[in-house]
Amino acid sequence: MPPTVGIALSGGGVKGFAHLGVLKALEEKGIKPDLLAGVSAGAIVGSFIAAGKRPEEAMELINESDFFDFAKLSIPNRGIFTLDNMTENLEKSLGVRSFADLKIPFYVGAANLEKARMEYFNQGDLIKIIQASSSIPVLFSPVEINGDLYVDGGLFENLPVNPLLNKCDKIIAVNVMPVKLEEKIESITDIAVRTFQLKTVANAMELRKKADVYIEPTGIEEYNILNTKYSQELYELGYDYCKNMEIDI
Repeated sequence: MPPTVGIALSGGGVKGFAHLGVLKALEEKGIKPDLLAGVSAGAIVGSFIAAGKRPEEAMELINESDFFDFAKLSIPNRGIFTLDNMTENLEKSLGVRSFADLKIPFYVGAANLEKARMEYFNQGDLIKIIQASSSIPVLFSPVEINGDLYVDGGLFENLPVNPLLNKCDKIIAVNVMPVKLEEKIESITDIAVRTFQLKTVANAMELRKKADVYIEPTGIEEYNILNTKYSQELYELGYDYCKNMEIDI
């Protein structure tokens, strides 16, 4: 029998479009996930694949719905922007609300602020948990789940390999969140993003060692995590990079 494959999808904001390109290239190589884990953008992308959507279909749905429109301010709440647009469109596009309705086992990671720990969910309110997983501190408000406040899982584990350990034969980790240090820091949003990115880079360096295959598309660091203009470029970047990789599974 072929080995079972688990795919871990990192956070990365808009750069998550590159995940879809990577997944398309893997599909063409005959590699499809038996298990999925995602954090933040990886949770959004992973939910479509876990729901049975093809990568190109997910790309079309996300683009059509304008998922990453963060223009709506939420002050004086707990974050600068809201994720209301994303969560509303996610539920409409996915057509499911619960983990139980997914076709592939799926783990979503979020950081518990109250207990200062990473937690992975594979049951319950899928949309709400993805919202929590995507809530970069300061930029977006924390999400309350079972009485605790949760934020972006990248705070502790931006490369969600841990829930896949001992559950599959091979783990592929896809990271779309390297940092370009030369990028100018000019606003409170820039400060929040850079601070968060530095934390994610540090934890991903250790987590990548647990994967059998590590994929980090060259050039992905050139893109801003909040700039929605380059979705197709990011998709093609992920696809081209993975297509040219030799992957032994």
